[in-house]
Amino acid sequence: MKLGRMLEFFIVGLVLGIVEDIIAIGASTDVSITWNIIGIIALVALPFAVFSELIVDKSKFFNNIK
Repeated sequence: MKLGRMLEFFIVGLVLGIVEDIIAIGASTDVSITWNIIGIIALVALPFAVFSELIVDKSKFFNNIK
């Protein structure tokens, strides 16, 4: 898998993770969703998106680095 394709999957995964967390926070709390909340959600979702991309495409990821 090419690096551009991996980046595409990473961005889609990150965006979907952020949307999922916004829905979960909105449904389970009385907190209003502000840009600050979205920023915190993005910071929390980012490592999970990186981790999942490395796990899903682990062998191909390390071959592209070489």
